[in-house]
Amino acid sequence: MDLAAAFEAAGFVVRLCGTAAEARAAWMAPVSVVVLDVLLPDADGVDLLRELRANPATAGLPILMLSIEAEVEDRIRGMRTGADDYVGKPYDTHYVIARAKELLRVRATIGPEQPTVLVIDDSPTFLNHLRTTLEQSGYAVVAAASGEAGLRLAAMHRPAAVIVDRQLPGMDGPTVIRRIRLDAALRSLPCLMLTGSETRSAELQAFDAGADAFVRKDGDLELVLVRLGAMLRRADPSLDAVAPLLNPKRILVVDDSELYLQVIATALRSDGYDVVMARSGEAGLEVLAAQPIDCVVLDRTMPGLGGMETCRQLKASSVLCDVPVIMVTAAVDRQAMIDGLAAGADDCILKSDDIGLLKARVHAQIRRKQLEDDHRRRREELLRSELAAAAAEAARNEAEAKSALAHELERQNQELEAFAYSVSHDLRSPLRSIDAFSMALIDDHADRLDNVGRSHLAQIRAGARRMSQLIDDLMTLSRISRSQPKRQSVHLSEVARAVVAELLHTAPTRNVAFEIQSHLFADADGGLVRILLENLLDNAWKFTARRADARIEFGSTEENSERVYFVADNGAGFEKASAWKLFQPFTRLHSEQEFSGTGIGLATVHRIVDRHGGRIWADGAVGLGARFFFTLSRGPIQPRSKSI
Repeated sequence: MDLAAAFEAAGFVVRLCGTAAEARAAWMAPVSVVVLDVLLPDADGVDLLRELRANPATAGLPILMLSIEAEVEDRIRGMRTGADDYVGKPYDTHYVIARAKELLRVRATIGPEQPTVLVIDDSPTFLNHLRTTLEQSGYAVVAAASGEAGLRLAAMHRPAAVIVDRQLPGMDGPTVIRRIRLDAALRSLPCLMLTGSETRSAELQAFDAGADAFVRKDGDLELVLVRLGAMLRRADPSLDAVAPLLNPKRILVVDDSELYLQVIATALRSDGYDVVMARSGEAGLEVLAAQPIDCVVLDRTMPGLGGMETCRQLKASSVLCDVPVIMVTAAVDRQAMIDGLAAGADDCILKSDDIGLLKARVHAQIRRKQLEDDHRRRREELLRSELAAAAAEAARNEAEAKSALAHELERQNQELEAFAYSVSHDLRSPLRSIDAFSMALIDDHADRLDNVGRSHLAQIRAGARRMSQLIDDLMTLSRISRSQPKRQSVHLSEVARAVVAELLHTAPTRNVAFEIQSHLFADADGGLVRILLENLLDNAWKFTARRADARIEFGSTEENSERVYFVADNGAGFEKASAWKLFQPFTRLHSEQEFSGTGIGLATVHRIVDRHGGRIWADGAVGLGARFFFTLSRGPIQPRSKSI
């Protein structure tokens, strides 16, 4: 009932279960968080926790366990079984609620929410008026009547802004703002101070305390909304990176003296800390391994694993080394203090010192740890930004270098192509002369030439014609490289039939079965596509010359929504491992004379496809034929025609 009243006051809807059986029935309905005791009349709470984690419907629920603090083993068992947090009895209700809200905040899905405003004012009338105004403007409001309560709510809710009255019972408004500014997790929180005073000193005091804005209470609340909106626009979005000092903190006290443990636990709990008590160094290390701890108070001398060795092991752990350790010693000599600090303790204190001093040291160590975490976070953010900037600069330099290299290569290619075109053009005339004079010798002086002479002249003519064909192919390749494709709708099936007709005219006695798919169209350059099909079909014609059942096919298919054309034959084929060489200039995979060519045809095909922004690849096997695939543009699949 104690917890129910506290949770209901904090805005929760509570379901109370006194047994494990009642709990099993209760969590069939939607539940946001579970507070679970270890000792139940009909079950072990840890076993019930195991059931929750094994059930897919409840496996992700935030679960906070409770137990009498004397049973450290239960705490360790609960955390290892899957509890999200563990609080010992006697507990502070504010602490339990704060831990539950923190678990819900961590588990919550990030999404658009109303900005929450914390209002700290002891006037119920003004508070209600301001709450209504803020809620009508789209803000969620949490309220406190004192500075101390306001600070607790600031740590618990992490509001978007704070509105605080200057005059409050106990801790006044300027002190509240100063405390917020001293907290690394809250120091960027926008703070608006209200006052009923007309004096200039009140405004100066507000800004001196660290307020972002100042509004007199006797003014129109519209001004409060305007000031609040301006503050939120300038707010730091990284407030959630560090846990506030006023968040629930857990202290581990390790001492073999039951009396001293109880004295320290009582004193620390009075300040709102959750205290875990361990009676040996071994038990303390087990607690540290099972549950996050904000500070350790460690006795120097204990049976078994003493405080010095416990501290050394703790500081040697990469996971635990940042946890602050305060060494407590009964020895009043200076050397005991030095030994404790040398073992890794962050602070040392005498057992005979006032308990208030210990509480102050604990608070100081937690604050130091918070500042270190904040500095570490900021260094990591700076490092990440520097790395991102360096990566962006490197990418920019790389892009500029690639662009410069591409321009230079393009320029050199253009120069080389122009040179090749010029040289090829200049070579044509002497080659024609060689061919013409060779033919004249054969025709005009046939009676004076023997068979050897005529054979030599025939070889000269063949070489000249072959060189002329090579020059023509090079000039075609150069022309294709320089020109931009003029796209239009091209009837590929008709182009292929025209090329086939020319091939059949050159050797009408050959028996070749051509299969050309009908109604093939492409958005392409008609002239370049004609050259492409001439080369591919001529290759297929040439490499099926030895087949009595020669078959050549031209068609298309669709792969991953992309139109793919192909020319296939059942001719000589090639080794699949050599497919990558086919499209390189002057490449010949066959040495036989009847299969020889200039080695430019497929390089020209590759250049045409590339100029259209497409791809080309080949597949084949020796003696089983070849298939050449290429893409030009997308189009619907058309039915394949019968053979012609």
